[in-house]
This record gives sequence, C-alpha cells and structure tokens, in this order.
Amino acid sequence: MSVTLDIVRAHRRPRAVMAKLLGMGQREDRVLAMLMAACFVMFVAQWPWRAREAHETGQDLTDLLQNDMFGLIFVLPLMAYGFAALSHIIAKVLGGTGTWYGARLALFWSLLASTPLIVLAGLTKGFVGQGIENTIVGGVWFAVFLWIWLSSLWQAETE
Repeated sequence: MSVTLDIVRAHRRPRAVMAKLLGMGQREDRVLAMLMAACFVMFVAQWPWRAREAHETGQDLTDLLQNDMFGLIFVLPLMAYGFAALSHIIAKVLGGTGTWYGARLALFWSLLASTPLIVLAGLTKGFVGQGIENTIVGGVWFAVFLWIWLSSLWQAETE
C-alpha cells in the first residue's frame, strides 16, 4: 500500500497501520525518510504564513524562510530523535516491551501522518491570519497527532 493510503488509514486505525509498518522489518532508512519528509512538508506549510508576514511587515521573505528551514530541517529532526528516546524510556518505566526503533517509528510516522493537517494549518494562517480559526485548526492537528502517536506507540510497546 502507498504512503498516502497509509496516512488516510492512520487517521481511522493507527494501530493497524503501525502493526503493518513494524511488520515490514527494522529499516532505519525508512524512519529517517519519514522524519525528513514530515519536516520538509512542515517547512513548505509555513510558506503562506511567511509570505503574508513579509508582506505585512516589510521583512525579507528569504530571511524568514531561512530561519524556518534551519529550525524545521536541521534542528527538529535532532529533537525528534531525543523525544522518541524519551518516550521509549517512559514506556519502559510503565511496562512497555518495545524497542528503540519502535518508538522512533511511532513518533516519526505520526508526524508524517499528520502533515495534511499541518498544511491546512499553514494555509489557514497564511490566508486568514492569526486568530481563532488558526487556533482551531492547530488544535485539531495536535489532537490528531496525539491520537496517531499514542496509538502507534502503544502498538510498538506492546507488540
């Protein structure tokens, strides 16, 4: 099945998709690709907002995008590895029997699976601006991300 179909399935049945991904074997290149794809989509999702901000404030768009690129393409992946390790340690303390790889896969897959809502949030912020609409879309993204991540982590730590 393709990644896009897995993303759609993950919103309804995240544990089933995670079980399928775990069943494909341990592949570090796959989880790194998921993380980098999610970070790239997050970076691109910021463009409408940054274009609006540059237009309204007179700042240089290139400077704004460079800052986003540094944070989302270089810093966020490093932080994600640390956060995945921390989530695995917490799961171990709570009785989880999974692996470090499973914790990474759960977090990175959840980021990738929630990117359609990140794009929607970026478009909302770019076209509507900061306000209640942006807060609602961001809240929906966060809820969906938590749903997929916690369900996937549960699957990874109990399998």
